Amino acid sequence: MKAAVLYEYKTPLKVEDVDLENPKASEVRVKIVANGICHSDYSVINGVIRALLPLVPGHEGAGIVEEVGPDVTLVKPGDHVVLSLIPYCGHCFYCSIGKITLCDNTRITMAKGLMLDGTTRIKKNGQQIYQMAALAALAQYAVVPAMSCIKIPDNVPLDKACLVGCGVMTGVGAAINTAKVEPGSSAVVIGCGGVGLNVIQGCALAGAGTIIGVDLLENKLAYAKQFGATHTINPSRQDLTKTVRSLTAGRGADYAFEVIGLAKTIEQAYACIRQGGTVVVVGVASREDMISIPAASMLTEKVLRGSAYGSSRPHVDLPKLVDLYMNKKLKLDELVTRTYPLADVNAAMTALEKGEVARSVIVM
Repeated sequence: MKAAVLYEYKTPLKVEDVDLENPKASEVRVKIVANGICHSDYSVINGVIRALLPLVPGHEGAGIVEEVGPDVTLVKPGDHVVLSLIPYCGHCFYCSIGKITLCDNTRITMAKGLMLDGTTRIKKNGQQIYQMAALAALAQYAVVPAMSCIKIPDNVPLDKACLVGCGVMTGVGAAINTAKVEPGSSAVVIGCGGVGLNVIQGCALAGAGTIIGVDLLENKLAYAKQFGATHTINPSRQDLTKTVRSLTAGRGADYAFEVIGLAKTIEQAYACIRQGGTVVVVGVASREDMISIPAASMLTEKVLRGSAYGSSRPHVDLPKLVDLYMNKKLKLDELVTRTYPLADVNAAMTALEKGEVARSVIVM
């Protein structure tokens, strides 16, 4: 099969033939139909997110089940599925307290690029190739954990449903699950890329009254309004904190979401909230990046917290998002700015880097 392989950081992906093993117990082989290009893929390619190499990226996929391994009952051949990047176990400490997105399985799949048994299913001339999130969905086929397969109705377009697998769940979930945005509240969203737009529409779904989109690119601010922003700010032209306060009765926003992954913008988000307000960090930062906030500000009861995969319960929340889309209450079509074949995956990455797209989708 064809797959996009990363051999060295900061080099183009190589689309080439690789060998894919059959699924083992509790695993599924999926024919990938579409995969969204997420900034996390770009961060892996550039070494911001460290991974074992060589590796096949891609973690926002959807496709059709072709074969199931022993003991698989969740799905069957022919089922249409969205791939979840968290194959939670259901019995570790974090799963037992309801923190599914922190499941111990992520230490194996996300941190090491392995399947749950500590091996991989992809090889090239006998060499082991690692799999991002145990998915490796930038390929024609993928062998994945059965728990990563979320069955959806056959009439849902897979080139749109794939976006729910990461960016939509991460963004909408950050607003609804992590922050629990209240009706009539105010929110500022720093970074209006694919995930940021979904934070914005998550705030809109929750009934926020004032939603402020922040970005340096005018095309992204235009997208922000399309997805529910009531106001936009370009920090190169306006003072961010002062403008947010002017839009929130001088107090600051109830919620601020940082969706870039930089210490500077996390600190800006913190400065934008009112006393007792909440900052939710959604962006993936470099391990070396450190934030600095005034210690005394803790006495104002400000809250600074993170959000992993929208604090979601994948088998519950992903189907809900698909239903919202099919009922025209969630924007997915509008997210897809461009589509590319797998052979042009590097062009899709370049478009992401330049900020030209809300989301690109690779269609196999």
